[in-house]
Amino acid sequence: MKVIVTGAAGFIGSNIVKALNARGVTDIVAVDNLARAEKMPNLADCEIADYLDKQDFIDRIRADEFDVGFTAVLHQGACSDTMETDGRYMMENNYRYSVDLLDWCQRLDIPYIYASSASVYGAGRVFRESREHEGPLNVYGYSKFLFDQVVRRRLAGRTAQVAGFRYFNVYGPRESHKGRMASVAFHFFDQYLKDARVRLFEGSPGYGPGEQIRDFVSVEDAVKVNLFFLDHPGISGIFNVGTGKAQSFNDVACATVNAVRRARGEAPQSLAQLRESGAIEYIAFPAQLVGKYQSYTQADISALRAAGYVAPFLSVEEGVGKYVASRLRDEERR
Repeated sequence: MKVIVTGAAGFIGSNIVKALNARGVTDIVAVDNLARAEKMPNLADCEIADYLDKQDFIDRIRADEFDVGFTAVLHQGACSDTMETDGRYMMENNYRYSVDLLDWCQRLDIPYIYASSASVYGAGRVFRESREHEGPLNVYGYSKFLFDQVVRRRLAGRTAQVAGFRYFNVYGPRESHKGRMASVAFHFFDQYLKDARVRLFEGSPGYGPGEQIRDFVSVEDAVKVNLFFLDHPGISGIFNVGTGKAQSFNDVACATVNAVRRARGEAPQSLAQLRESGAIEYIAFPAQLVGKYQSYTQADISALRAAGYVAPFLSVEEGVGKYVASRLRDEERR
């Protein structure tokens, strides 16, 4: 098997590369932008055949100067900063890049598995892969939305697999480079180890303190979905990737704190106990997020199930517990 993984040094991309290695796959062309080198450690324990800068890669694709014979392209590369205001950059980096890579894959009959985003649903309350439920709130979401529309128009006439995944709130190992865009589980862990407390937003319209709810999905599960479609190149479409069960930010905070407590031999505590002790506190809702914040997301995964993916998803308690344990091991090795 010979594959291309874009965004290979990023969060989901590097986890995919590591999972491919676990299968014995090492003939991997890793594509990324290491102008900021903090992502490099994500690839340090991975086996790849070659590395290409993302601009060099797409230039060669556009010039049709790239070798053929690839089993698949797993396109995970994108600017995922939802606060990015440079729309021209976002559309070139996320939209045009993806279209040109799709064109190349279709011309050469190469399966194309790519990352979309639940941000395409915006402030909607129905999270089903259908146009009437989509309305992105920022240019990042729009870049993903617009590419999904291209895919929809081309699905009927495709020459090879095209599968897009609308990731919900993914958390897990190999995300430290993301900074403020890392998951809440990542930030809660750092806050608790540093200050013995985690900080959540106060209520937003219709939600009490920390009661905003989202579909938090482990990167372990996101990777499993990618590999399932890699193994089933006859399946195409656009699919939500989430657990199908929304949980609150309070749930993530409790899971994070209690996983640390268990590792220290301490008994878990309830939300009320953690609030009373000051281990959980609430801060003002940021003004800049008003009108741009998803207080509720819950993936409708019926299309994913209908496509044949039947594996269970980790709950917040299970997934965050595993994540915290891995981060504590990393801390011990330092």
